Amino acid sequence: MSMAPRTDTQSPAPHVADSHDLIRVHGARENNLKDVSIEIPKRRLTVFTGVSGSGKSSLVFDTIAAESQRLINETYSAFVQGFMPTLARPEVDVLDGLTTVITVDQQRLGADPRSTVGTATDANAMLRILFSRLGKPHIGSPKAFSFNVASISGAGAVTMERGGQTVKERRSFSITGGMCPRCEGRGSVSDLDLTQLYDDSKSLSEGAITVPGYTGGGWNSRLYSESGFFDPDKPIRKFTKKELHDFLRREPTRMKIAGINMTYEGLIPRIQRSMLAKDREGMQPHIREFVDRAVTFTTCPECDGTRLNEGARSSKIKRISIADACAMQISDLAEWVRGLDEPSVAPLLTALQQTLDSFVEIGLGYLSLDRPAGTLSGGEAQRVKMIRHLGSSLTDVTYVFDEPTIGLHPHDIQRMNDLLLRLRDKGNTVLVVEHKPETIAIADHVVDLGPGAGTAGGTVCFEGTVEGLRTGGTITGRHFDDRAAVKETVRKPTGTLEIRGARTHNLQGVDVDIPLGVLAVVTGVAGSGKSSLVHGSIPAGEGVVSVDQAAIRGSRRSNPATYTGLLDPIRKAFAKVNGVKPALFSANSEGACPTCNGAGVIYTDLAMMAGVATTCEECEGKRFQASVLEYHLGGRDISEVLAMSVTEAEEFFGAGEAHTPAAHRVLTRLSDVGLGYLTLGQPLTTLSGGERQRLKLATHMAEKGGVYVLDEPTAGLHLADVEQLLGLLDRLVDAGKSVIVVEHHQAVMAHADWIIDLGPGAGHDGGRLVFEGTPADLVAARSTLTGEHLATYVGT
Repeated sequence: MSMAPRTDTQSPAPHVADSHDLIRVHGARENNLKDVSIEIPKRRLTVFTGVSGSGKSSLVFDTIAAESQRLINETYSAFVQGFMPTLARPEVDVLDGLTTVITVDQQRLGADPRSTVGTATDANAMLRILFSRLGKPHIGSPKAFSFNVASISGAGAVTMERGGQTVKERRSFSITGGMCPRCEGRGSVSDLDLTQLYDDSKSLSEGAITVPGYTGGGWNSRLYSESGFFDPDKPIRKFTKKELHDFLRREPTRMKIAGINMTYEGLIPRIQRSMLAKDREGMQPHIREFVDRAVTFTTCPECDGTRLNEGARSSKIKRISIADACAMQISDLAEWVRGLDEPSVAPLLTALQQTLDSFVEIGLGYLSLDRPAGTLSGGEAQRVKMIRHLGSSLTDVTYVFDEPTIGLHPHDIQRMNDLLLRLRDKGNTVLVVEHKPETIAIADHVVDLGPGAGTAGGTVCFEGTVEGLRTGGTITGRHFDDRAAVKETVRKPTGTLEIRGARTHNLQGVDVDIPLGVLAVVTGVAGSGKSSLVHGSIPAGEGVVSVDQAAIRGSRRSNPATYTGLLDPIRKAFAKVNGVKPALFSANSEGACPTCNGAGVIYTDLAMMAGVATTCEECEGKRFQASVLEYHLGGRDISEVLAMSVTEAEEFFGAGEAHTPAAHRVLTRLSDVGLGYLTLGQPLTTLSGGERQRLKLATHMAEKGGVYVLDEPTAGLHLADVEQLLGLLDRLVDAGKSVIVVEHHQAVMAHADWIIDLGPGAGHDGGRLVFEGTPADLVAARSTLTGEHLATYVGT
């Protein structure tokens, strides 16, 4: 049957299914958003920009990405949802046209000592299968090459019902794992330095134990001196072997000491249980100082840091063991895998090859698979997460990126831009939260939030093209083409910090003099050895204050006031004026509302449904008992003080009845780093990445130190905020401090007094000093990648 030819020349009406080309958001009120309504084009690259704290993450992550994830979770059965994180519906009236969202954020990869780049990307899983199939001698299944699986075996009788009878059978089993038995797959072993635990020239009566909390005749020291296992008046160096064992390593024993039933155990297991098992960040400063002194980490002597037992290291392919493969630079490993021609494992080799090539393509070819995941920077962690999406065949997906250019040299930003455009060109919607003008420039659509931060933000200031943004009059538009000029005159150093023969990680015997009393910037492409030089060669001891990119720890009960120590002088001031205890003015202590335990809200868990948080009716969300709110300082109660912004509080505690110098000093530092808009009681969990880093910087500024080492302080900063940061760095230097900054931002480089450039490439192609001198000399020479990009930036 033939069909008649069409005679009409008009194009057919578009199919109704093709009309859903927009993601529509109406009435978004999450965090500080003020009824935001926007339409985002699908299958395009949209960049969200605005000052730090303006509501970008609230819109992109907490509204669009969160609702997509919640709707996907709802497609599973209630049984499966019970095992998944429960997500509440965001505060928004309408969310239309959503597609599946894949979020690539900056959350650090797990810092578990057994987590490596290889385990985080599945590259190790494929290598283990490869060695279990091709390795000679053959030692077992893929488990035999895993440093997370211990070798175990067992045998015994099992009883079971069969055919109405009880039958006993003998069974045995064995699992061949690859874990090194000495370090249990960690690669390093910890040892206690006994000289830090006790002074062996003294007796227990003379206070031989030097561990914090074990001095001064308290129960901790009496436990040993009155145990009866040894003479308390005998110097420890004269103890017999048995006495020394009982003192240091005796297993827990129930006994009577000074007439009281107690458990005695050796000093070493007691310290390991009471101090070393705790998180270092949560320790009191004097305990942390003791632990840093007493615990030494050394490479495991049995596996030489490879984490694998002898069996796993003995099986090889072309004279390479799995330990050798994981220690190789990934770009070299990719070449080695390419040279393996084995038809029996061809699909596996193809998949492994693609994964390793993705590392190289994304600019991480300098890493090795055995690199601990916790040592990656925020930018590196984000790019490692991107790897699994690069070769994906999925289309019509929404990819959400959180500042993908963090930690990237200008040379690497171009490569990242190409990757974002490639994802878009496959038919995906790409949403990027970003501050760098180089990435904003490639956007098809720009959404600028603001105009300010915190309560002064949360509205859409501009929506449209990049050209429209330039002329739109917003803060981002005005600063878009800002270019810092190279300083005409630079400060003279007051001294130098000598580094000789630095060989940490990929450094190749670097000799460099870092000038003191000036603003020195260490730069170079990602992976060139900057952090290795700064953190590996500058001892973080007396006089050195190091502000790195490690995450801030804190629950929803933590806020800027508790984190910075600001709450202590405030509570004391309230207590002094009112003649009561300071503990009453803590929502985590005696002053807490008994109904909500000082949380301000009551959480109701609804199993697989999203939990509900309702404002506590007793305290109306103020977190304190009614009786506590009757005490005032300067006419304000404690809940009103915690609701103040930093700027308001700075004025409040600066003069008048509430004048509190200790609190005012902390508030001045918070203002200096550009956090004047934060409220004192805002939960830390609601702060953006840039805000958290500046909060950390403000806290460290209180430390007495002559040398400040800052790791990419511009991370998460808007173009307008970078200017303020440069002012802060200048003030630190003018106050007599030395500031050493690891940085890629050209404005900071141009503003420096001295630049140290490492390279020329990454990994084993880097690790060398390629330039040291003033920014003007670097621009004039154009001898390095950094020099070329800086010269282009300043327009010479």
